[in-house]
Amino acid sequence: MAVEQIYSFDRESFLSSIPKSDPDSVPDGQFVAASAQVLDAILQATDNAGATDEHRALNYLAMRYPEIYTRTAQVFAENFSLSGVGVRPSPLGSARTVVDCIFTYTSRRAGFTEKAAVSVDVTDQHPFLVTSLSSYYDRFSDQ
Repeated sequence: MAVEQIYSFDRESFLSSIPKSDPDSVPDGQFVAASAQVLDAILQATDNAGATDEHRALNYLAMRYPEIYTRTAQVFAENFSLSGVGVRPSPLGSARTVVDCIFTYTSRRAGFTEKAAVSVDVTDQHPFLVTSLSSYYDRFSDQ
């Protein structure tokens, strides 16, 4: 086994280096707090060691897709909390392995949830984005 890429950083340096897509949308303190919650959820997702497709997708997003942090900071400002991060096979995958990474936000006032998802191709050694972060709705089966 050989390591091809490795990142070394401390938590505070990483959190302060995440770029905001809209610098005026959320105060810096709220952005860092929201980003910390996203990072914690990803790192704690079923003991994320980077060994599975699901972990690889989440780790890719954590390091290379700042929109997940921006969206979370925006919904924090709307009185929502990040209540879950999940990964499931995407219907977009046919000959390739594509997963949907789903971020669930719960209203602190009313208790209802909203979800956003991004699709990541994890077929090859280096994951890449298939779709950008957008609203996500659970699919119901006829069964």
